[in-house]
Amino acid sequence: MLITLVDDSIPYNGTTPSYQPLGGAEKAFASLPAALARCGHVVRAITRAPHALSIDNVSWLNFDGRIPPITEVLIALRKPSLLETTRATNSRILWVPGPTGYLGRHEVLDLLERNDAKIVLQGITHVEKYDVESELSYRAITPGVREEYREAEEMQPATTPIAIVTTHPKQGLDWLLDLWCAKIEPQVKGAELHVYSAMFRNAEDGEPVADDVKPVWDKVVAAHEQGVRVKAPAGDNDMARHYRYASVHLYPGSEKEMYCSTLAESQAVGVPAVARPMGAVKERIIDEQTGFLAEDDDSFVKSAVKMLSDIEARDRVSELARRYGNVRSWDTAAREFETLFR
Repeated sequence: MLITLVDDSIPYNGTTPSYQPLGGAEKAFASLPAALARCGHVVRAITRAPHALSIDNVSWLNFDGRIPPITEVLIALRKPSLLETTRATNSRILWVPGPTGYLGRHEVLDLLERNDAKIVLQGITHVEKYDVESELSYRAITPGVREEYREAEEMQPATTPIAIVTTHPKQGLDWLLDLWCAKIEPQVKGAELHVYSAMFRNAEDGEPVADDVKPVWDKVVAAHEQGVRVKAPAGDNDMARHYRYASVHLYPGSEKEMYCSTLAESQAVGVPAVARPMGAVKERIIDEQTGFLAEDDDSFVKSAVKMLSDIEARDRVSELARRYGNVRSWDTAAREFETLFR
């Protein structure tokens, strides 16, 4: 079957995630085409990447270049207007990575219904929050985890206990820093909290910080003596390596998160997690097995301290995290997409 995927957001292609950090939605879009090609389909992917390339049997095209006039299946990321990029003879699919409220606007709903669009959501949590009144078909297809994480070498936690946090500074980092400085680090002296943030890494190089995150940045700077370190996000090859040295992934959580991509990735490598049960977190962690769902501050602190200081307990959780986190590949996700092509 001839399949065309389209995203007009930023420049990237199928190789980008391996060497450059990407948002979860864009990384998913970069990963699906090759998996569909492995299923035997002819696949084209259209983004803002400047050069047309063939990567893993997928033709990556530039959005501003010549758009193929026809396809059998069209998969558009996020924007309903992209469903009319080219003529599709079989199916038009809108892949929605985040909040769905905009789909209920009159003009958007009219476009979706006119194209008989099928909606793909990220998981159970996403479906529960989907409240668009329409007869359009929709289903959840949980993204796969890239092979860089599923095939990472065995965990090798550093001698210095390391906690990692990958959350956006506006999604609970302020709360986590307070908890780290007041209750976690004092119980595990010498432990480090590695904050993966491009924004804060740029701030270390002298770039200005936006006013709405300046208070969080000030806390990061002030907490240096308590082991808080800023790290630059990296491509999947390097991030998988960084995860191998961590004792725990501390995840504040957000009700807006419908997948929690970095949590899925660290679990696949084998990093135990401690997280607040917000958004899709409950779909990424098996409580008391691959990590801990903390309903309050005290339980969050208790579990974090345990993973940072109790090597035997950490290793047991790590083994289960890797076992269960490795289950879902992009090939599995691609086969589920195939059920929508008719």
